[in-house]
Amino acid sequence: AALPSLENRLLSPAPIHKDLEIAVLADQLEGARQALGGEHPYVKAVLAGRSAADVARAAVEGTTLDRVETRRALLQGGAEAVAASQDPMIVLARRIDPLGRDLRRFDEDQVNAVITAAGERIGRARFAIHGRNVSPDATFTLRLAFGTVKGYPAEGTVAPPFTTLYGLFDRSAGFSNRPPWDLPPRWAAARAELDLATPYNFVSTADIIGGNSGSPVINRDGELVGLIFDGNIHSLALDYFYAGEKARAIAVDARAMIEVADEVYDADALVEELSGR
Repeated sequence: AALPSLENRLLSPAPIHKDLEIAVLADQLEGARQALGGEHPYVKAVLAGRSAADVARAAVEGTTLDRVETRRALLQGGAEAVAASQDPMIVLARRIDPLGRDLRRFDEDQVNAVITAAGERIGRARFAIHGRNVSPDATFTLRLAFGTVKGYPAEGTVAPPFTTLYGLFDRSAGFSNRPPWDLPPRWAAARAELDLATPYNFVSTADIIGGNSGSPVINRDGELVGLIFDGNIHSLALDYFYAGEKARAIAVDARAMIEVADEVYDADALVEELSGR
């Protein structure tokens, strides 16, 4: 299922800056040498007696993997093409591949499998020792954060608690409908059918953190009113402390989901299921 996404990344025409790649690779290889020592099998396989800087420069300057056509040819040629390639970056990868596979196998069999199998016993032991003094973990454990839908001071003015579909079209028009602000033709064609006063996104004082994306927002009656997808710039502080004056969780409004699914995407069955229309 992940193959189309992987192919998209492999064949992306985005530029690759070799000077940056040399600096990053050299730093990583030197870090490995310092951490593992010169006699470690990985260090020997990668450096072969040379400096990290020399290995990085030779691999990156000599490779043609920065070209989309090279990557496409290897992708189409499959394992045989990769095995036959003399590209210095591929050669380097082939040297460390067996070591990487052994390490991953050890991690899966001797570390992760053991932790997974013992997870329940570990959880019971922690509870027996710490009781209710330890917060529940963040892996599928239900957590509730309470907050209020509320704007915040920003850029010398006040950011409103809600945006609307009016604002979506206004932002696009303000940039003359040019990329990256242009709307898809489907959206532009549906403008007359949309209720542009429909709330699109809203902000609240709920305390969120990375990983909350997709979390449901419910009102006091237990009704779904939105889904968290981001936080404003001030919410970065929530990793360390709660800052309710400006930090806000951002959610897409459930009313926008219904309106757009109905008028833009003609998803009648979905709209009926979600709204009971």
